[in-house]
Amino acid sequence: MGWMPAQGRLAAGLLVNLAASICIVFLNKWLYVRLGFPNLSLTLVHFAITWLGLYLCQALGAFSPKSLRPSQVLPLALSFCGFVVFTNLSLQSNTIGTYQLAKAMTTPVIVVIQSLAYGKTFPLRIKLTLVPITLGVFLNSYYDVKFSVLGMAFATLGVLVTSLYQVWVGAKQHELQVNSMQLLYYQAPMSSAMLLFIIPFFEPVFGEGGIFGPWTLSAVRASEQQENLTKSRSFP
Repeated sequence: MGWMPAQGRLAAGLLVNLAASICIVFLNKWLYVRLGFPNLSLTLVHFAITWLGLYLCQALGAFSPKSLRPSQVLPLALSFCGFVVFTNLSLQSNTIGTYQLAKAMTTPVIVVIQSLAYGKTFPLRIKLTLVPITLGVFLNSYYDVKFSVLGMAFATLGVLVTSLYQVWVGAKQHELQVNSMQLLYYQAPMSSAMLLFIIPFFEPVFGEGGIFGPWTLSAVRASEQQENLTKSRSFP
């Protein structure tokens, strides 16, 4: 892509990232609503694919891995698990609109954390821009026709853990002198191993509803037919 100017490459990258993010959100919601796919297991799939993608990137020379001790990455790996799991639970329990708006609260929370914990100051104009964001999220939650207390709890935890993760990532990148891909290259497999240990305690692994259950196309169609039959019996 040497023929494309730097601004064009940036714009193209942003558009691809936006399109991919939207597709992932709708695909995840479809998996939760239509198939009842287990949440932690889906998060594990995300982590595994992320690590595979990073492995291919480093093999193609996109970045060079940097040697890091596991203890240096462990807190980030834990928070990485937490923020992805809780945001996925928020998506599972809320509408897509509420899920997306709740994520907008990450920026105000990051500002609060950096102000209180790190003593960082922000100009008044930046603080004022956070007011309509916060007000909009509150009004949407208050008037949401599908309001769920459990969904709001997951959304709140997701915002808090995501904000902490973002702050810690910035601090770790500066401390260890690594970029985001070098850091995530270690986080993703470590987080996957954590979920591999946790999943059997919270979700089925084999059989119906498990990650290694009957997720063939015929099984999915049979599940949808059974769901439609149940709905038709509920409304004579």
